[in-house]
Amino acid sequence: MSKEYSLVWDLDSIYSGGSSSTELQTALKENKQELDQFVQNVKDWQIPENTDDASTFLILINQNADVARVLLTASSYLECLASADVMDERALELAALVYQHQSILKTAEDEWYEKFAQISDRVWKDILQQNGFEQIAFVLNEARTNRKKKGTKEVEKTINALSVDGYRGWSDHYDTIVSKVRVKVEIDGEIKDLSAGQALNMLNHPKREVRQAVFKAYSNSWQENGRLFADTLNHLAGFRLATYEMRNWENVLAEPLSINRMEQGTLDAMWNVIREHKSTFVSFLNRKAKLLGIPKLSFYDVEAPLVFQGDSKKYSFQEGAEFIIQQFRKFSPKMAHFAEHAFQNRWIEAEDRDNKRPGGFCTDFPVAKESRIFMTYDGAPGTVATLAHELGHAFHSYVIRDEPFENTDYAMNVAETASTFAEMIIADASVKEARTKEEKITLLEDKIGRSIAFFMNIHARFLFETRFYEARKKGILSVDALNRLMEEAQREAYLDTLDEYHPQFWASKLHFYISEVPFYNFPYTFGYLFSLGIYHKAIQEGDSYEDKYIALLKDTGSMTTEELAEKHLGVDLTKPDFWESAVQITIQDVKEFLSLTEDI
Repeated sequence: MSKEYSLVWDLDSIYSGGSSSTELQTALKENKQELDQFVQNVKDWQIPENTDDASTFLILINQNADVARVLLTASSYLECLASADVMDERALELAALVYQHQSILKTAEDEWYEKFAQISDRVWKDILQQNGFEQIAFVLNEARTNRKKKGTKEVEKTINALSVDGYRGWSDHYDTIVSKVRVKVEIDGEIKDLSAGQALNMLNHPKREVRQAVFKAYSNSWQENGRLFADTLNHLAGFRLATYEMRNWENVLAEPLSINRMEQGTLDAMWNVIREHKSTFVSFLNRKAKLLGIPKLSFYDVEAPLVFQGDSKKYSFQEGAEFIIQQFRKFSPKMAHFAEHAFQNRWIEAEDRDNKRPGGFCTDFPVAKESRIFMTYDGAPGTVATLAHELGHAFHSYVIRDEPFENTDYAMNVAETASTFAEMIIADASVKEARTKEEKITLLEDKIGRSIAFFMNIHARFLFETRFYEARKKGILSVDALNRLMEEAQREAYLDTLDEYHPQFWASKLHFYISEVPFYNFPYTFGYLFSLGIYHKAIQEGDSYEDKYIALLKDTGSMTTEELAEKHLGVDLTKPDFWESAVQITIQDVKEFLSLTEDI
């Protein structure tokens, strides 16, 4: 029996004292001085006319990395504090200050990038061939190319300054509103006063009458605050569209595709293949409805557990942790060792308590070279898989911790690859280790539920966000208009299979309000299918694949998505072949489920 693992994380190894930390205050003060020096050095920097001037360029690169590390660490720390306690207003105040510093850094970087975008192609090529530049050549080339697509120095400086009260202001406003959302619902004769996160977890309750009651109260809570959320989303999107207009960007997908280092052809190929096979997953949803004893599923039934005898299986936090470590070890002893380290050193906040934000995340602290995981653990197989998912993110950060800092900023879609790979290991293992037919059906249903989430729920988010931004170009959208847009997207994504939808989903989902990036949806689906291809390869090659997998993760910050797939998997992501083979793996699960439940 291993040491009892705690459900509450330890942040003291990052900064002690919470939002009143003197260590944090000192770090921010010193960092501001270094930031101001970097800003001045950028202004003074002369565009290199030959490779002899490259040494000052390298000094700036290192200084930029030093400043960014501290700001990212402070930002992550404050995000952890605010997520674990939504009443921690001091954490939100300091987070706003850190964002201001990040905005200053971004403005300086834009000015710097503009300068090295003016370096002649011949000198640029020679510089990148020198010692100290080879490993980060991709990132430098990317920054140079992207800067040429942006506005003038004055335009970018204005955008960065306004983004503090634009992007970040509206994103912070969303967090403030969510912290006030309460869901009051009667369950078994008792009135419960739940936070948004607690209510969200109860939508997976095995009893349908509980799910119905919670879903109604949950939806009403978001609807009651609909005007506040609509204002927030409209103005956040409006600021983003105004930014695009200043840069002469017409395609709203241009930025998210660039952020993901991904081609439009890859995105189109992925969604086209998924659309072609959705009918198979409709068969699964219809069979699940039959097993639940209802004519059609509603939105709150899609993720409901199938329970054949008694209560659904539950894992204590200790059991869940040990199961994850055990299954990771079968694929990668290094993953297992890392997971054990994370549990032992209290990198995970999983306690089910009030005043926590809903959802989960993994965040990194580049100065300490550590990560922290935030979630609310309830013992269901789904939350064990979620825990594995977040550990996959942390493992990704762990294996690239000693790469050049510039190469640790990998794209969202490949970030979701490592996490879904880890999640898949657990889901697959759970099904294979089922002791009875009923247990296998239950666990297989939970596993297929991930496909439903990525192929239908995420697709609905993508459709909604695409259409919302196009509509927002013409003006403000009302609560009713946003509800209609959301329900239309859900009906299309689920092939109109459900009896009841969730029109207020746009208000309840944090991902629509993230300041840094729009379209935080399709990277999940990409990561899921991409990791399926990797997982299939890992099964075929066994223990020998561990180092190859780690090599792939190390490359995620230094090449495009298409280059990564070509180098490590030998596939062309702009063609349907890879996506077809990946989707077929999930279809086999559906076929097995339908066969096992045929006579039930």
